[in-house]
Amino acid sequence: MVSTQKKGASFSVKPYVGDNKTLLAFNFDDPDDAKDLAGFTIACKPPGQPSYYLINELRFSDPSAHAQVSSQDPNSTVNAPIQKYRWTHVPGTTHQGLISVVGSYSYTVTPRYFDARSSMQSLDGSVSVTVTVPVGPFNKGSLALGFTRGYMQSEAFAHHFGAGALLQPSAKPLLYDTTQKAGTNSAGQNFTFADEYIWMGATARQRIFAILNAVLNDSTLHLDVFAYDLNEPDILKILLNLAKGGRVRVILDNAKLHVTQKGAGAPTPEDAFTAQFEKQAVSPAEILRGSFARYSHDKIFIVSKNGVSTQVLTGSTNFSVTGLYVNANHVLVFDDTNVAAEYAKVFAESWQVLKQFPTTSKKAANAFDNTPLATTPYTYHSPSVPRMSITFSPHTEPDVAKILGNISNRITKQSSIPRGNVLFAVMQLTGSQTPVYDTLKKIYLSKTVYSYGISDAPGGTHLYAPGSVAGVLVTGKPGSTTLPPPFDQVPSPPGHEIHDKFIVCGLNTDDPVVYCGSSNLASGGEAANGDNLLEIHDADVATVFAIEALLLVDHYNFLDRYASAKKSQGTPKTNTKTKQARKHNAQRKPR
Repeated sequence: MVSTQKKGASFSVKPYVGDNKTLLAFNFDDPDDAKDLAGFTIACKPPGQPSYYLINELRFSDPSAHAQVSSQDPNSTVNAPIQKYRWTHVPGTTHQGLISVVGSYSYTVTPRYFDARSSMQSLDGSVSVTVTVPVGPFNKGSLALGFTRGYMQSEAFAHHFGAGALLQPSAKPLLYDTTQKAGTNSAGQNFTFADEYIWMGATARQRIFAILNAVLNDSTLHLDVFAYDLNEPDILKILLNLAKGGRVRVILDNAKLHVTQKGAGAPTPEDAFTAQFEKQAVSPAEILRGSFARYSHDKIFIVSKNGVSTQVLTGSTNFSVTGLYVNANHVLVFDDTNVAAEYAKVFAESWQVLKQFPTTSKKAANAFDNTPLATTPYTYHSPSVPRMSITFSPHTEPDVAKILGNISNRITKQSSIPRGNVLFAVMQLTGSQTPVYDTLKKIYLSKTVYSYGISDAPGGTHLYAPGSVAGVLVTGKPGSTTLPPPFDQVPSPPGHEIHDKFIVCGLNTDDPVVYCGSSNLASGGEAANGDNLLEIHDADVATVFAIEALLLVDHYNFLDRYASAKKSQGTPKTNTKTKQARKHNAQRKPR
């Protein structure tokens, strides 16, 4: 689904299709054509709507010294062109509200130039290039993807909802009306919890509730659920409704680390939900608490009709307020009976094992890790599903070493192939002896591989320096930041910001691959947790995940440069002037 590159005389634009977003990459065949470049103006034409210019937060220090279109917003890219060789557009909010239209979008990109007096000249449409791209939630055959927006620590969140916006009512009840007023932003506009949730949950939330509502509204459908953190109120309400109708089973983690509602000793949201579920469930609805040797860490829905599994949702997204609305996360939905049937087998086996060994112990893990479901990867490819394999944990130690070793080897291999690259967002790179973490922590040193990576616990933060061929490794937990003008200040959210667990290897090569799912890619987790890890070989899927990685790294790379918590740890000092912020990462082009 990578769209065709369009060229002018020398200037070209290549669009890449993401999940309800588009990456636009710019290039000049002749470097002389980029001489005196002032930036790029981007106009967007959604289907059935008027064209508009994208917005740039940065402006010239003296706009009057440059060609300006007075009828347009001062921050419009016709007045304040972007100064990067790539730009990712996420439609909606500013121009379309919380829900954007889907369909064919046309983007017209125009290089802008300075004259001999360093004044930006008027827009010259003769050098513009227009590309048309399908924009909407990502679907390919029987596979759909979804991503949370997250980015609570961003100007976008602060502008829409305010830096002090609440994500839950202050009392944090288990169930509450999400349509109630949550706050008022700086423009005096009231917003609800649902408004926040729609914006932050993005397409991952859409996928989750599409399945839940479909099951709720069709009495012939049944739902099996794996859950780890579970406290999103609207999800809970639907599950409780299904329990009343005897149409749901839930395997819910019972590890002791879950956050309590009201202080030490109080029941966790998971405990409170279990009590309500058991009180009103009608047979055969049932809830089972368990955690293998450590955690029941899967986040899965399995839909069935008349005993036949038809659809499965999996990924890294916990069915919780932080999982959907604070963390960066992903979901995958397979509308395929074969894939759904395999997950149904895992659910049935896990149910049997955890019922036999309900307390956290190695007995439950050992009972699962020797079954064919754990020892033999599930491989599948059909006309509507990409070539892929899935492993289900817990695993034996030899299987852990083999699975993680293969991923580490694939990452390392990128250094020896033409145009090799690695892009990743992984919750942590510390705290576990695992070949994957060891390799990802070193890949940025390679001079022969393009690497872009982010982690909440990266084991060191290595920022990109313009002109360097080394890679990027940044933290998604920059702590308190003080951003330079003209940027507004952003909140510091609770919990993880990077909860994703995905790696892309070989984008734009002959065999791109994505590793994703609920697994933390750690040796301990693969041996002790109930998890699933997918390996997907598909260029379009790799592109979608790569765009998410680029967005996360760019965003937090910028925040990290102004994070006071990092300066004491030796983060390279950078010039905080607006001019330097403008040039941030501008020279780094995707391959």
